[in-house]
Amino acid sequence: MSAMSSGTTGPVKSRVRGERSRGVSVALHTALVVASLVSVFPVLFVVFVSLRGRDGWQEPTKFVGFELSNYTHILKNTEFLTWFGNSVIIALGATVLGVLVAATAGYAVSRMRFPGHRPLMWTFLVVQMFPMAVLIVPLYNILGRLELLDSYTGLILTYCSISVPFCAWMLKGYFDTIPAEIDEAGRVDGLSPFGTFWRLILPLARPGLAVTGFYSFITAWGEVAFATQFMSSEKHYTLAVGLQTFVGQQKAEWGLMTAAAVLITVPAGLVFFLAQKHLVAGLTAGGTKG
Repeated sequence: MSAMSSGTTGPVKSRVRGERSRGVSVALHTALVVASLVSVFPVLFVVFVSLRGRDGWQEPTKFVGFELSNYTHILKNTEFLTWFGNSVIIALGATVLGVLVAATAGYAVSRMRFPGHRPLMWTFLVVQMFPMAVLIVPLYNILGRLELLDSYTGLILTYCSISVPFCAWMLKGYFDTIPAEIDEAGRVDGLSPFGTFWRLILPLARPGLAVTGFYSFITAWGEVAFATQFMSSEKHYTLAVGLQTFVGQQKAEWGLMTAAAVLITVPAGLVFFLAQKHLVAGLTAGGTKG
């Protein structure tokens, strides 16, 4: 009897030990709710102010007078659509070029052994340590000599110089999780090294490509410092630079700025929505391998 009782109560005791008490569960859920409210409040406040008109931000506690005047003014009376188009061109260009370069670099470092293999990987990490402000002057001089200032190409190359090292390191870790036997099978079938990479490896690396693509897009979409210094003509302004036109020496148009900020977040949210199913897998694999 004693043996039977000990055998039946053991799993029960272990199950009870593994369960959280009601007090701990309440505290945990309360903390999560508070953290969620803290995270969501700034976004909701920006949306709220954007719907209060040009001067509604001066009385943010009043829940009356909601209108779309800020949005109509931005779309009809400013160059917002031009800035939006410039940002789309630059962000997409930086994403496509950056992911392509990072993928080829990450695959080469993952599969091939060549002189400077390890120093190259350390270089990818070291360049991430430099603050962005340190790079403005040398990049400005380089683009000036190449006559790429105030151009889409110059800004796209600048953003690639920021995103490629991190993306290459992450994709190298993801490529390490793909069995090398797949490369050997491609060579047996007569594929070239690039054909193996393009036709066999890249389709298997979609989660990693989604993460690096999302990172490259967000880097280019919301960047301010380089775009402010390298884009001098208003026809080439990006959204982040165009927002600064709403701030004058005497007054800041907070209503217009909040409305523009809401519109700017829409494309970023759509990109995140399209890539979210791959983000967790890509981040996990790329961050734990290599």
